[in-house]
Amino acid sequence: MTGTHSPCLGARRTARVVSMAPENIVLNNGITMPAIGFGVFQTPPDETTIAVTAALETGYRHIDTAAAYLNERGVGEAISRSDLDRSDIFIETKIWITDFGYDQTQHAFDKAAGKLGVEQIDLLILHQPLPGEFDLTIGAYKALEKLLADGKVRAIGVSNFMPEHLTGLLDATSVVPAVNQIEVHPYFRQTAVLDADAEHGIVSQAWSPIGGITFYRDGKHGSTLEDATIVAIAQMHGKTAAQVMLRWHLQQGRQVIPKSVTPSRIAENFAVFDFDLSDDDLAAIDALDTGIRGGPEPEAITRERFGLTIPEA
Repeated sequence: MTGTHSPCLGARRTARVVSMAPENIVLNNGITMPAIGFGVFQTPPDETTIAVTAALETGYRHIDTAAAYLNERGVGEAISRSDLDRSDIFIETKIWITDFGYDQTQHAFDKAAGKLGVEQIDLLILHQPLPGEFDLTIGAYKALEKLLADGKVRAIGVSNFMPEHLTGLLDATSVVPAVNQIEVHPYFRQTAVLDADAEHGIVSQAWSPIGGITFYRDGKHGSTLEDATIVAIAQMHGKTAAQVMLRWHLQQGRQVIPKSVTPSRIAENFAVFDFDLSDDDLAAIDALDTGIRGGPEPEAITRERFGLTIPEA
């Protein structure tokens, strides 16, 4: 990623369609974001700095964290220790629901920036909608709009927003989200959400892009890494199943955020720009969709059930 971290206002209701380059995605406000990022969900704080350091050394230039992961400080330490210029690293983090509301979200930025050790965050998003208290969701997003206008963030967005949540947000705010980070993998494609994002010029970011973070925890489902269709496609291309799934996302215009703490897998997940899947390959993977969500239902998110106090910086 190149360029300075200058303030840039987000897209208005006439958001233009995003475009994809081989290794970068242009957001609807003109900001460039790497097409593949490195995630740290469920990475213990004491392992985060080591994992992010390995990712940066591999070539990743986008790091995705969140206040609720409780490891923003470890991300910041890895970035500060690297030899890379700050402008070469795209930092994304998320506001947790207990910090929703206009004033609370403004302060949540201060907490995140302090832990990350930066003055400006590249992409700041709302971690979940609060369907039962959507006024707080709107207040939080309006705070993001203010942070964007003040140049404290370069782009803003949301996560786990379903089409109805997007409609409610767009009706009450001015800036179209740059991204919607959602659960997407071969066994749970969320076509309706992908279509809604595309309609509004919003980039779909895939969390759990190979389905391994939450989808199999109940033991009822096999692993996508062992799926016969995916394995056969991988063998044809001389790639791994994980690489094929990541390439599937990229060729369909999604940004991906794989995670690992193992250096070899960190490198494997990044080596996905030297091959192309055919239309038949893509269609075969699309056909694996089960419609079964691995993460929590967005409509079930409440502060009572998912309350978490985010520490100060």
